[in-house]
Amino acid sequence: MSLSGNATSPEPRALRRHPTKLFVETTTRCNLSCAMCVKQAEGCGICEGDLAPATFAALEPALPTIEALILNGIGEPLLHSGLESFITRAKALMPEDSWVGFQSNGLLLNEARARSLMGAGLDKICLSLDSVSPGTYQRIRGGGQLLAIERAFAAIAKAKAERGDSAFQLGIEFVILPSNMQELPAVLTWAAEHGAAFAIVTHALPYVEAGSTDVTYETCSADAVALFRKWQNTAVAEGADLFPYPRIIWKYSKSDAEQKVIGLVERMKADAEQNGIYLDLKKLFALDLAHIERTAQVFALARRAAEDCGIDLRLPELFLKEARHCDFVEEGGMFVSWDGTIFPCYFLWHHYQCYASGWRQTVKSRAFGNVTVENVLDIWNSEAFHAFRSHVVGYNYPYCASCSLAPCDYIQTEAFEQDCHINTEPCGSCLWCTGIFQCLR
Repeated sequence: MSLSGNATSPEPRALRRHPTKLFVETTTRCNLSCAMCVKQAEGCGICEGDLAPATFAALEPALPTIEALILNGIGEPLLHSGLESFITRAKALMPEDSWVGFQSNGLLLNEARARSLMGAGLDKICLSLDSVSPGTYQRIRGGGQLLAIERAFAAIAKAKAERGDSAFQLGIEFVILPSNMQELPAVLTWAAEHGAAFAIVTHALPYVEAGSTDVTYETCSADAVALFRKWQNTAVAEGADLFPYPRIIWKYSKSDAEQKVIGLVERMKADAEQNGIYLDLKKLFALDLAHIERTAQVFALARRAAEDCGIDLRLPELFLKEARHCDFVEEGGMFVSWDGTIFPCYFLWHHYQCYASGWRQTVKSRAFGNVTVENVLDIWNSEAFHAFRSHVVGYNYPYCASCSLAPCDYIQTEAFEQDCHINTEPCGSCLWCTGIFQCLR
């Protein structure tokens, strides 16, 4: 079977008999303590360990048909001394037009390591760069030094020049927070001047309650916000204002003006139901429209900076997409932990607690086997794993982030069993498929 599938009836990558992308965790060890890392989450039970050569060898049956191998998970890939050997072996087995890459904090990337990685066949590397201000960078990156990142960029540039390798791609990942948001356009310009070809911008996934408000995205869908703005404009045109509604609704006696506001909101709710739009009124009336406008302006400046400096920019959404799209599953991704256990996506790769939608959620990992015990392709084609992927791309699960009843007992539990649609996949509360979080893929 070709990677492109049947020309007349392409088979979805999620349902092919082989994975298309492998995300392989080479280590869970790290040389930083970043606040936005899952390892800092309450109740996180991630054990530290390194990918063994024999475990990587067990993945070889899948390598001849994959399009990409991404060699990172929770830890810092450069801490693994066998990283180059994994790359060399993978490149020998993978298709000619495939690629191998990983994300890194870059602190260990000196000239010698840059040469050895390129010599092994590495195609791209994505370095974390959240600020070009030393103080801000150090605060975000848990003690990291911006000077080390400058050395990493220089090492890559020198190794590329020595090899004459114009195809190797250097990129950056920028985790956007209220504290560094204004720096994004300058970071893009700096990165491009130092050889970066692409930039991935992602929102932070808050793992502690205190960080749930320290985000730059809104947990309402774009369609809900657009509808809300439409009806607020209608209200203004009719001499009213929707924003007092949360206070008015509980009053026993309401004035004519207040009754008008109630009527306008009822019309808005009917409009949403007619158009299939989920409304969480509590979240909508709590929107910080000024913050939304500031973030939108920064994104506009970032797009302009990227165009001016020629860097390929991937920005996240400001609001949750109503039409969800799971890139990991739809693109045929399979996630492998350092011990060989197989998972379907980033969201369900580890056990942790988070506050992505503003409320506490326990996420339990979803494993489908281990390559040290079973053949990797047998795991991929197992009935359970195939059914999981099939159900995910059907998107027949609730939109928890936009539900006015969330968090409910179905998802706010230590042991998820099913959602309100009787699905056993906990995807209704995942924000990865709404365009909020991004990674190298």
